[in-house]
Amino acid sequence: MQQKLSLILAIVISVFAFYLSTIPNGNIPSFALLCGLVFGVAMQKSRFCFYCHLREWFEDGDPRGALALLLAIAVGLIGYTVVVGSWQPVPTISNIPPDIHAGPVSEVLVLAGFVFGLGMVITESCISAHWYHLSEGSSISFFALIGTGVGFFVGFNTWNALYSLRISDAPIIWLPAYFGYGGALALQLGAILLLSVFLWRGFAKEESEERTVFVPSFSQTWKRLWQNQWSYWVGGLIIGLVGVAAIIRMKPLGVTATIASWTREISNRFELIPARLNGLDGFAGCGSLPKHFWLNQDALLLLGLVVGAFIASFAGGNFQFQKPTLKDAALGIVGGTMLGWGAMTALGCTIGALLSGTQAGALSGWLFAASMLLAIYGGIKIRNRFFG
Repeated sequence: MQQKLSLILAIVISVFAFYLSTIPNGNIPSFALLCGLVFGVAMQKSRFCFYCHLREWFEDGDPRGALALLLAIAVGLIGYTVVVGSWQPVPTISNIPPDIHAGPVSEVLVLAGFVFGLGMVITESCISAHWYHLSEGSSISFFALIGTGVGFFVGFNTWNALYSLRISDAPIIWLPAYFGYGGALALQLGAILLLSVFLWRGFAKEESEERTVFVPSFSQTWKRLWQNQWSYWVGGLIIGLVGVAAIIRMKPLGVTATIASWTREISNRFELIPARLNGLDGFAGCGSLPKHFWLNQDALLLLGLVVGAFIASFAGGNFQFQKPTLKDAALGIVGGTMLGWGAMTALGCTIGALLSGTQAGALSGWLFAASMLLAIYGGIKIRNRFFG
């Protein structure tokens, strides 16, 4: 019954996407909705979560999730190189393709990534994963996403000072402009290969037991597809391909633009943030300009993600509403505020700044990843020692 209801919901959202494609300028919003739908299903079924995968590596020595993250980056990196190379055959730092998530490289970015990483430790998830955890009935994710909005509000109020202090004169380093497309691709794939070897080295795989081989029926295969967790690498592959499809049809993936836009619009109405945010709208990334909700591709991508994750969790019997506690609320708000401030200041989260940034060959994506990784490692060590 759950799978049938999930199938009905999938049909309804697909019909809605078709309707969007029939209205003026609706093709890209329609694609964004379907793209988000696939994105959400893949994230939920493969448990794709930057924090969860890294925690499994740090605490259990299991690198499979972290390897899936690297796979997603590698797949997107190859796709981006082909696509962007066809748009701009000669890469130059003065003419970075529009919408590429390449941000200024400075100490502010390092700080933003570090604060974002600590927020992940506190809420036990990143912003993108909180969206699909919300579709599973998570209690802390609801408060973490509210806290994310608060963090964006704080970020808007600290932006001008940080921009004047360091961001305004910080360089934007797009690797293809320095090494060419081939050189940048080889450099980054080489780094990913070395990291993969380092992660896999010493990992002891459990010996598989002998099992009777049989060919399942179609109905058995269908049930297993939804009831069983997908392999990590499947999630990494699909999400990498979704990232490539997004840059071809619309713009790089990002899941914080909607929260940023809503927070900025509400804050502006009540004059709670500076009327002018110096240089912010000139940077590519998860933008925060107010947009029409229904034709906003960012909002529709997010809607597709949540609906897709709910379809996957409900069909697999993973949806379970959790009654929130005061601890959930406190941790969610505090950690979510850190997530929001870090994402706003870094011009994106693990999907926008990190995944889309590294796939585009931006040094800002790799620097954000490194500072976030350091914060997660240290945060987990401190939490396990004093609170575990």
